[in-house]
Amino acid sequence: MKQTTPISALLMAYMFLLASAAGARAQYVPEHHSNRPLYDFLDELANERVIDLVSVVKPYSRALIAAKLLEARDEAGRLSNRQRHMLEMFLNDFELELNHGEQTAEPPEQMEAIAPGPSLNWWPPELTYSDRLFRFSLKPVYGIQYYNNDNGRVRHTHGGAAAYGYVGENWSAWASLRDNYQTNQILSAPGYLTQDEGGAWKRNVQGRVGGDYSEMRAGIAYAWEWGVLSFQKDHLQWGDHYHGPNILSGRTPSYPMVALQLKPAAWLQFHYHHGWLASMVTDSLRSVRFYEGHPLRRVHYNKYFAANMFSITPFDRLDISLGNAIVYSEDNVQPGYLIPFNFFKSVVHTQTQGAGVNHNSMMFANISSRQIKHLHLYLSFFSDEFSVARVGDDERLNFNSTKLGFRLSNWPLSDVALTGEYTFSYPKTYQHRTPTTTFETNRYNLGHYMRDNATDLYLAIDVRPYRGLALTLSWADARKGNKRPYLYGIGPQDRDPFMEETVWRNTSLSLQTRYLLYNNLSLFAHIHRMHVRGYDADDLPAAHYLEMFGPELYHGRTWTLNAGVQMGF
Repeated sequence: MKQTTPISALLMAYMFLLASAAGARAQYVPEHHSNRPLYDFLDELANERVIDLVSVVKPYSRALIAAKLLEARDEAGRLSNRQRHMLEMFLNDFELELNHGEQTAEPPEQMEAIAPGPSLNWWPPELTYSDRLFRFSLKPVYGIQYYNNDNGRVRHTHGGAAAYGYVGENWSAWASLRDNYQTNQILSAPGYLTQDEGGAWKRNVQGRVGGDYSEMRAGIAYAWEWGVLSFQKDHLQWGDHYHGPNILSGRTPSYPMVALQLKPAAWLQFHYHHGWLASMVTDSLRSVRFYEGHPLRRVHYNKYFAANMFSITPFDRLDISLGNAIVYSEDNVQPGYLIPFNFFKSVVHTQTQGAGVNHNSMMFANISSRQIKHLHLYLSFFSDEFSVARVGDDERLNFNSTKLGFRLSNWPLSDVALTGEYTFSYPKTYQHRTPTTTFETNRYNLGHYMRDNATDLYLAIDVRPYRGLALTLSWADARKGNKRPYLYGIGPQDRDPFMEETVWRNTSLSLQTRYLLYNNLSLFAHIHRMHVRGYDADDLPAAHYLEMFGPELYHGRTWTLNAGVQMGF
């Protein structure tokens, strides 16, 4: 008798769900979270209570963004001149969404309806095609930026293309490919405490000093009125934030996943995905050298990740989200983790009974309130390991990360926003005792960029005096405490004190400017006054921590100029 594999069973179940939803009009293409001008604008509209927005999970879909922009257009009388100009500019990037379907009885006045057939726009460049069945967009992606200070110079270039299309009323697909190259130094290696996007770096290829990597994101999705099922390779951010989320950061190399999103009621949303991670841990039994002199072909252990998030809105503009996740390493995908609504920590007890080593489970919560006009308050909590017995015990700590923050927009001054955010993560958070089940992919931490035993304080003033122009003056103080391994057989793991010593610290003052010429073309220039230092600790010199946690470009006291141009996101 033919056996049904777990993946086949999952697809069969989901196809039944799709069949029951057939005929509903909806489509899904994600807008990458690196489009900061657009995401900041949506956040501003939500803080002003012009639109309602559940912001705990990113990226948003282009259909959702288009709908929110239409909501804002209907409330144009409540917007400032700058906001109206920004709204018009962003609407121009959503022609394929706005000129199709039930949501667009009338396109914006500044837009012309898309004529059937191909259309080429030279500036900003874009090729589109539209007919009754198929809509398609292709755009180039390019960026170049320079870093310069007394420690050296780095040039980062990236180039490629991004495309997406809609077929019929329910199907969609997207793809984005870009090659990245950094000269002289790599600024986002796995161990570095920076927020730059990580990559599968190849160093000093063909004699070029520095490194390069290729990042491919793509997916295919079937959507209906209240849900989306997708198979994709992409970045995800979970947790409200303005200076780096502490649940899923989205700064790791993208990984493939099966994802499910549901919104069966106005007050309820659900997100789930099962991902295939890169463990980077060699399986010596399966690694092979084909003949003498042939390099060893390393085979890595399988590594998987499943996570879900329930978001409820009990009162207007108050969003409460709860979720949990599991990282596991087995020869095959485990069916218990393919059930989207499971509490995975309980499933672990069944899956690993008698194995001696558990899978790595975690829980998280997020609260976001925009109930006071102009003000966004949020709390994001990640629990890697929790025991009630540790609560109230001064000598024992749970392995938790907590983020508290606010943003005050357009009050008391128009076009000005104040932001404050504080994150603290206790020792051993994001770690695990088994190398194949760490909270990592390609050795990059999936959670907060400062990892465990760290604090991060961020304060900022944003000024947007004119359409497309954004000025940000920020101050940040990031501190890293003693590095303590999480291993079997070395005594109690929950008694390491929080920030007993500071081993690395980065205090920075930054002035950042960005001018958005068009909806996907921007110029930027940033000046950073940084003081990055290491400290002697645990019988290791300060230089050890400097090299471990950051590139040489940022060592010591520096004035760094970072400037460039970016087309596409």
